[in-house]
Amino acid sequence: MLNKHTLGVCLAAVFASSSVLADDRLRHAIADPERPVAQSERDDQRNPYETLTFFGIEPTMTVVELSPSAGWYAEILAPYLRDEGRYVAAHWSLEGDNVPDFYRRIRGEFEERFGDQERFGEIDIVDFAPPDQTRLGEPGSADLVLSFRNVHGWKRAGTFTDVVRAAHEVLKPGGVFGIVSHRLPEDREQDPEARSGYVHQSWVVGVLESEGFRLVEASEINANPRDTADHPNGVWSLPPGLRVEDEDDRERFRAIGESDRFTLKFVKR
Repeated sequence: MLNKHTLGVCLAAVFASSSVLADDRLRHAIADPERPVAQSERDDQRNPYETLTFFGIEPTMTVVELSPSAGWYAEILAPYLRDEGRYVAAHWSLEGDNVPDFYRRIRGEFEERFGDQERFGEIDIVDFAPPDQTRLGEPGSADLVLSFRNVHGWKRAGTFTDVVRAAHEVLKPGGVFGIVSHRLPEDREQDPEARSGYVHQSWVVGVLESEGFRLVEASEINANPRDTADHPNGVWSLPPGLRVEDEDDRERFRAIGESDRFTLKFVKR
């Protein structure tokens, strides 16, 4: 019979082994040569392994990604969760007469790309258009909700609180809401519509903590001190957008790199 000490050592070894396997699976998903090269080239600026590990992802989780657009993170998340977990893409809704053409194009391309079940598994795509369409799944069914570089759009639309409430509803008690977004220095005045793409970290924290979340930790994984956050076309002046006409400006913005971003981990209270 195992004594308590021996049993504890054995259990620790099992948990450590599981953690290593999970890490290996995540590394493999990131390093997979089938990922589009234009996406994997951004890994050194988006830090997917460090970011997802910070949020506590595990391969058995149900993970909801909000507004995944073309699927930069979906290319990692869906294969990683394919065998034991579940990936839910809360994508732009195509209902109504005023849906922008690029929404239709990107959603269509997303559905075509991620329809490959052998590679990505059977993913779920739900319509997400706050404040009207905010159901992300059965209440209390998700372990992790993720948002990458989306907050400015919801601020502009005045729907960020609706988004936060939707995330809170779908998460299990103790579930995690992970947010990465473009950071506006706190000593700068915040544009109510966030037209530059940058938002105050303190504002995001305030909204979530008023809606039943607790900030666990803020990370500088995706910080970029070279970004001054005062560009003529906001975050879109920087890579990968480079929305500037002059080639010299493009080179200058390439040298800055992608935007300075906060990375926040919240837990549902």
